[in-house]
Amino acid sequence: MSIALIVVIIAVIFITRSIKVVPQQNAWVVERLGKYHATLAPGLNFLVPFVDRVAYKHGLKEIPLDVPSQVCITRDNTQLQVDGVLYFQVTDPMRASYGASNYIVAITQLAQTTLRSVIGKLELDKTFEERDMINAQVVAAIDEAALNWGVKVLRYEIKDLTPPAEILRAMQAQITAEREKRAVIATSEGKRQEEINLAEGQKQAAIAKSEGEKQAAINNAQGQAAAITEVANATAVALTRVGTAIRQPGGGEAVQLKVAELAVDAYSKLAQESTTTLVVPSNMTEVATLISSAMKMVQVQQRNEG
Repeated sequence: MSIALIVVIIAVIFITRSIKVVPQQNAWVVERLGKYHATLAPGLNFLVPFVDRVAYKHGLKEIPLDVPSQVCITRDNTQLQVDGVLYFQVTDPMRASYGASNYIVAITQLAQTTLRSVIGKLELDKTFEERDMINAQVVAAIDEAALNWGVKVLRYEIKDLTPPAEILRAMQAQITAEREKRAVIATSEGKRQEEINLAEGQKQAAIAKSEGEKQAAINNAQGQAAAITEVANATAVALTRVGTAIRQPGGGEAVQLKVAELAVDAYSKLAQESTTTLVVPSNMTEVATLISSAMKMVQVQQRNEG
């Protein structure tokens, strides 16, 4: 019974040492008699008991690595506290096992030294503007060296850049001054544009007013001209009718009567309007003479027209 139990135990040991199940996204490195033999892929694998052994186990997923914070000095001798995160992936399990004693420590140290070198070439202001360039240079430098370690560096991201407190206060004062400058410039530009708009409005108003006055003057002149024309036409028509009436039988006597009426009416109005003295002709026959002379002129004119 004891022998059977021993055989069962030995069989179980052989089975457990010979059958290996590798999880997905993992790679196990197998050594045979102390020498690299194979890399086990995910799934069921068989080994030779007591001859083969799993020496290293690697995960093939992307791994984020927190790079410790460090002090870097910029080109203009300003200290910066910088920390970041590095993303890498094991691509060659054999090299990752034998290329470096600890590829994680190697990558971390190389990331720090490369970061100090890159920031040392830049001035303080540029370090905040050129984050993408810094990240790219750090990745390029680490990736070149990490090929021998069986590791692929995917990207590096700076988490924080912290200058000294004095520099922060100076930067804040500079930002405040710049904002105040932009505010003053914006205000002056607004006032300038306002004055331009007001001047342009006054100009347009003056032009519109002058155009209106011009048009009004033209309309008045045209109205006066039309009125004068109408009066002249009416006068011409009236004179034509008077002349035609004079040439009719009894027209001369009618003219004499009309002139006499006008003369008498004029003297009457003069007498009514004058409160002290009324000047009249010394001889009333002069009025009749005046009327007679006017009638003679009318008769001469009629003969000339005939």
